[in-house]
Amino acid sequence: MFRIISKIIGHINQKIAAFGISAGVAVAFTNVVARYAFDASLVWATELTIFLFLWSVFFGAAYCFKKDAHIAVTVVLDIVPSRVAKIMLLVSHLITFIFLCAISYYGYHYMLLVNDLGEKSIDLWNLPMEYVYSVIPISFAFGAYRVAERIHEILTTPHDKILKESEASMVLAELGVKANDNSNKNVKELNDMVKEVEKKTGGML
Repeated sequence: MFRIISKIIGHINQKIAAFGISAGVAVAFTNVVARYAFDASLVWATELTIFLFLWSVFFGAAYCFKKDAHIAVTVVLDIVPSRVAKIMLLVSHLITFIFLCAISYYGYHYMLLVNDLGEKSIDLWNLPMEYVYSVIPISFAFGAYRVAERIHEILTTPHDKILKESEASMVLAELGVKANDNSNKNVKELNDMVKEVEKKTGGML
């Protein structure tokens, strides 16, 4: 059941993020062409573009939790014992989970407040704004679910295998180089150089 839920959430996040950015670019481009080629700007285009980009960014961010694609500074985790690294990861993800749940909860109540106030969009044919603001509780709830999955993964993974392959190692792998292959002098120098850059950038190579 959880696998089905995970797939559904991933599908929703991915499709909304892709549609939002694509449709937003299309609407913005159409408005620019209409404005400069035909001197007939679309009054609703700007607001619609903002809302599309907004939904795309929020659901795209929720999708990134699944791919573990958010920026993470791992320089401390790399130098502490694996047991400590596991505890640190667990604490950080618990804090993230609580934060996402809080934003989702208060975002839902803010959406209800907007509904009570009867706030509507001026340019988008009196669209009720609670529909627009619903992106906050939904996307943050999806993000919280993904973090909960990650917490379960951390709890069930041995401490010595808790740290994933570093980004530097992944870059080397894409170049066809094994990160732990020191048999070749040039490869060893490349490994050392990438690791040094990774240290100086806090793991954000």
